[in-house]
Amino acid sequence: MSDNINRLLGIMSRLRDPQSGCPWDIKQSYATIVPYTLEEAYEVADAIAREDFAELKDELGDLLFQVVFYAQIAKEEGRFEFDDCVAAICDKLERRHPHVFADIAATDADALSAEKVLKNWEALKSSERKDVGQHSVLDNIPQAMPALSRANKLQKRCANVGFDWPDVQGCWDKVKEEILEVEQTPDGSVELAEELGDLMFALVNVVRKHKLDPEAVLRAANSKFEKRFRAVEQALAEQGKSPEQSDLAEMDALWQALKHNC
Repeated sequence: MSDNINRLLGIMSRLRDPQSGCPWDIKQSYATIVPYTLEEAYEVADAIAREDFAELKDELGDLLFQVVFYAQIAKEEGRFEFDDCVAAICDKLERRHPHVFADIAATDADALSAEKVLKNWEALKSSERKDVGQHSVLDNIPQAMPALSRANKLQKRCANVGFDWPDVQGCWDKVKEEILEVEQTPDGSVELAEELGDLMFALVNVVRKHKLDPEAVLRAANSKFEKRFRAVEQALAEQGKSPEQSDLAEMDALWQALKHNC
């Protein structure tokens, strides 16, 4: 394994060589690589969702290359190297898993429960944030996260310090309240976007309370919609028609007829 890692680091170094490297790779910076990193992460998630493990191997390699790319730029700037990244994550994992790596009462069944481990993990993260001057429970939540994931993260952080409804019914009550506010907001008003945002944020709370991931839930809904609409397109094509040559009533009738099979 180490030979392949060293080979990858060597390839990256050659690609960035100012004299003999690749012009495209030489031109890149931290900021310009970010879109590719996000794309590769989504491709990993997609391969997992499709259970295409042969492709997952390749996609994980592509994602690893992104890490190596950032580390190479940092090395050139004298900031850190790839090995420093590896050491940092090793230190963090050992520090945040005292029930595994530290001499504590590991035989305590409660200490080994998944929920207790997660609670201890969050407490350790909170302590680490304070050590570096981050005192708000909401510090260090990336602005660049997808909005649904960030909403979920914000809510979880607040829940960890007790700012949360005791059960899902409180979340549903808030959703109903926000729906009424949206319905009472005039179309085209500047307040409409804000009210719709409040409604979406409230619905994320419902999803979180059910211990589901809002991004995964919406991805599944997207996939279901896509599959059903493609089935509608296919049914129309068998009639020699396209969606543009149809109308809403006809497409909705096909949708209702096909949705139980999609």
